[in-house]
Amino acid sequence: MPEQLAFTIEVFLNGLMAGVLYALVALGFVLIYKASGIFNYAQGVMALFAAMTLVGIQNGQVPFSHLINAIFGTDVHSFGWSVHSGLAIVFTVFVMIALAWMVQKFVFRHLVGQEPIILFMATIGLAYFLEGVADLMWGSEIKSLNVCAAEGACLPQGINMWIDETTFTAFGYGFFIDNLDIVASIVAAILVIGLVAFAQYTKQGRAMRAVADDHQAALSVGVSLNFIWVLVWSLAGFVALVAGIMWGAKSGVQFSLSLIALKALPVLMLGGFTSIPGAIVGGLIIGVGEKLFEFLIGAPFLGGATENWFAYMLALLFLVFRPQGLFGEKIIERV
Repeated sequence: MPEQLAFTIEVFLNGLMAGVLYALVALGFVLIYKASGIFNYAQGVMALFAAMTLVGIQNGQVPFSHLINAIFGTDVHSFGWSVHSGLAIVFTVFVMIALAWMVQKFVFRHLVGQEPIILFMATIGLAYFLEGVADLMWGSEIKSLNVCAAEGACLPQGINMWIDETTFTAFGYGFFIDNLDIVASIVAAILVIGLVAFAQYTKQGRAMRAVADDHQAALSVGVSLNFIWVLVWSLAGFVALVAGIMWGAKSGVQFSLSLIALKALPVLMLGGFTSIPGAIVGGLIIGVGEKLFEFLIGAPFLGGATENWFAYMLALLFLVFRPQGLFGEKIIERV
């Protein structure tokens, strides 16, 4: 196989893996928008908050220790124990459910019936509030995240040697595919299958879809709007936790993690704001597109760094020809 073709295939595969990570963030946006019509600007910060909470619980860190020490003059930072990753994830899920309940009770419960722009502005405020709370709770330093099922059985990272050796034997060139990206792809596939099954075949899922279609009609047949919104925000919090684990394990838990939400925007524009499978397909298109464009055109002819803007250019083209996205609901208007 020609070397250039082998390089292209490797870039293509790495683009697929990157696209899966983008799609994990986009899933949270889709869940909330599908059920409430709210574009949740805070989804990226939720991933950051979930990852920081997980690390804090794992390490036995005292929440708000900086604030406590400043007020009482103490020097307490840790409980002196560590928590198993599985148990820490369970505790973090409960924290995200509690966050969902508080968001519904203290914010969106009072905004029912308001214009979408008002709800969107509320999520912007929520994003900055959560970012500040995360800083107060767990500190602003960069943290390493490692999730382990048992001693020595942690999230795999680094090159997959089997793929490297197999492709070297077959093509004379070993492909660099990160083990963590493979795990993220498997997790994303399981998440999508589970979320689609939940939305289609459970009573709560059908109620969620009813609320998405018409709030008043759903209320008239006995659907609890408050319960459904808490459920949706809890699911979005769980998806944010999964995304936070994958991104945090890859690049460390730091406040720039919240910016991954920006990369989910073109994914949503391509796949559609209301489609769970569309989030995955859109993520794959963006991931592959930006990697191949950088490799084939950006680096040789444009000096590189095209990954920063290519996704948005591609999304803009899709908006021109198909504003609702590939899998979004068709726009039908009376004329």
